[in-house]
Parts: sequence; C-alpha cells; structure tokens
Amino acid sequence: NKQTINFPALALIVSGNHTDLLLLKNHGKIKWLGGTLDDACGEAFDKIGRLLNLQYPAGPMIEELAKKGNPKAFRFPRPMIGSGNFDFSFSGLKSAVFREVKTHKSLSSQIVSDIARGTQDAIVDVIARKTVKAAKKYNAKSILLGGGVAANQSLCNELIVNCLKLKVKFFAPAK
Repeated sequence: NKQTINFPALALIVSGNHTDLLLLKNHGKIKWLGGTLDDACGEAFDKIGRLLNLQYPAGPMIEELAKKGNPKAFRFPRPMIGSGNFDFSFSGLKSAVFREVKTHKSLSSQIVSDIARGTQDAIVDVIARKTVKAAKKYNAKSILLGGGVAANQSLCNELIVNCLKLKVKFFAPAK
C-alpha cells in the first residue's frame, strides 16, 4: 500500500513555533533529533514579513511574492546549514534581511519580491539539507511533513525531489 509509512521515518514539523526533526523508529518510539534554537521557520517568515509590511501570517504572502522574485538578487545566509547537528536557527536570517531592508530608502514591489524569494530560498535550503542529512544518517524509509509551513509549495517540492533521489516515501498534508 502506497499510504503505508515505512520505518524508520523522519518527521519534520515546521510552523511558527517549531522547526523540529524527529526520528520515528516505530509507532510510539520517537527520538527528537534537533530543533529551533531561536526563531522557528514560520516565525522567521512572519518577522521578515513585518519588515516588508506584509500582513500576518506572512508565509503565504512571501510564498506568492517569491514567485516574482529574482533568485539571484539576494543570497541570504543559511544559518547552521553545515552544523554537525539537526538544530535550526533563523534569527541570523531575519537580521540579514533587516540590514538589507535598511539600505533601501523605499521598497519597490520588485525589491520586496526579490527579498521574499531570497528569504524563502534560504529557509527551504536549510530545512531540506538538514532533513536529507538526517534521512541518510538514520536510513529513513519515509519522511513526514507537518505544521503550518508545510503549506509552502517550494518546501514541499524540494523535499519531494530529494525523496525521489533517496527512494524515500514522502507524506505531507493537502494544502
């Protein structure tokens, strides 16, 4: 059955309060691998949205604006992407965007879209890279995605591509 979760599985919880990676060895056998040390990914989307004068919650609007953004305009930092653990930190990304916003007298719609794209790319890159690293380390057979940021199609697409490469099942809620 295609809908069967094979173990070991990784659960990635991404929301305003969580950016957590958990190893599910079996039903009820769960090991926390790592999580946010400061701002969760959804919180970073919201705080960066505030810098760009977007309404709360900002994640869906950043995702929409990012479609029009130039992926080469801003390359924001990927905090902790190379750390040896599975922890996440997005406060440095928020600070980098804040510094960028301050350099502009006014934010044109294109600059806002470019910053949205740079923000989303950085967050997706960090989350996907750490998830893939955990999947390889623990020989995961399934990856489960949950939380409000699971609605981000760029994140889903990146995880789907990686799961295909790893030959791992991917489970995410419908948008």
